[in-house]
Amino acid sequence: MDSIVSKYHVAAPRYTSYPTVPYWDMSDFNAENWGKAVAQSFKESNQADGISVYIHLPFCESLCTYCGCNTRITKNHTVEEPYIEAVLKEWQLYLNLFISRPLIKELHLGGGTPTFFSAANLKLLIEGILKYADLHPDAEFSFEAHPGNTNPEHLTTLNQLGFRRLSLGIQDFDPHVQLIINRIQSYEQVEEVTLKARESGYTSINYDLIYGLPRQNVAGLSDTLDAVVKLRPDRIAFYSYAHVPWVRPGQRRYTEADLPSPKLKQELYELGRTKLKEAGYIDVGMDHFTLATDSLYGAEIKGKLHRNFMGYTHQYSQLMVGLGVSSISDTWSAFAQNVKKVEDYISIVNEGKLPVFKGHLLTEEDLVIRKHILNIMCKGHTSWSKTEEQSSGLKEGLTRMRWLALDGLVLMSEDNLRVTPLGKRFLRNICMALDVRLWANQPTTQLFSLTG
Repeated sequence: MDSIVSKYHVAAPRYTSYPTVPYWDMSDFNAENWGKAVAQSFKESNQADGISVYIHLPFCESLCTYCGCNTRITKNHTVEEPYIEAVLKEWQLYLNLFISRPLIKELHLGGGTPTFFSAANLKLLIEGILKYADLHPDAEFSFEAHPGNTNPEHLTTLNQLGFRRLSLGIQDFDPHVQLIINRIQSYEQVEEVTLKARESGYTSINYDLIYGLPRQNVAGLSDTLDAVVKLRPDRIAFYSYAHVPWVRPGQRRYTEADLPSPKLKQELYELGRTKLKEAGYIDVGMDHFTLATDSLYGAEIKGKLHRNFMGYTHQYSQLMVGLGVSSISDTWSAFAQNVKKVEDYISIVNEGKLPVFKGHLLTEEDLVIRKHILNIMCKGHTSWSKTEEQSSGLKEGLTRMRWLALDGLVLMSEDNLRVTPLGKRFLRNICMALDVRLWANQPTTQLFSLTG
């Protein structure tokens, strides 16, 4: 096992989309084409599937040095209302593209720290969105929160607005790790928020944990996992830390010398996986563990697990509208991302323009590969028996895939592929073999270490 882990220990995308953002082709993308793609996708899918809405709330009072999200650090809460006004104006711009009232199936508040905003302002935001929309019968609302600044008013107000899912960023309870990543919250704070959320009517609570953080060790993570299991969240996202200080300057607070070695990082992952399974959590998709009572597990066993820019979900919608600075939207045939600076975002929206600055129009080849990657990530298998499921890029990818088959990560036949139990740990590598745009634009990319 150690040799396989070493061999496949290479950087790989998380595949919340295909093509991945670094390989978007901007040549045919513009705001006009994006607007047409949104209108067409809405027309095709709103009544049947509803739409997903993601709202990015970027503000945080302090910088968590591990964080890879687009954030704005400030203690000035006067930024809240102008930002909400801009988000609601952007929503109006999208409403102008729709031929009828949208049917919202999924709404998620991400960040940043959504609970940076007061409960009253969050209510203003959500009511402004829902005023011009109807709710799908299976609608689900969720939000991310910092245990240190989430108060009972946040929980009660959002629950009254329809929120039933809460995601808490824990990362690690080890005080040495918390200090270096500047993410301080106690077990007692997390326990208090969790209990209050359950009392308020939240039916699914998720904890985010990260392995591979600076100064993390087996003993500290073991204690963290014991504490987490005691609180019994419905879902646990157990992510791998990505060290990219050239992209995220906050990570320069520490160096590679502070990080666990690749061998130790794998031990941390195996520790987490073992402890969570022993506690009754089920390995769902990539990085996600759930109780058998959670809807994410139910979606997996029914073959209805889905993945989008928000990660794994049991909800499917063809159209996802991203509102707010740096948000990404998806029509299924096109992607678009908003500008990344708050001031630019507010200025463009106030001019009555969609604040997109980059995007990608998917080709027929992209759509074929996207389907297969999504099948692998969500179902653990895919097939290409029909002509419309085939492409020259897929054929090339399957040639690369044979190396993974030799190592027991996948089982392949003439017209289908299935991920093995071992391969489930290496979903990124498996999908990377099919990633036509990555291989075309970065020919030195490796599926595995040549020295492994």
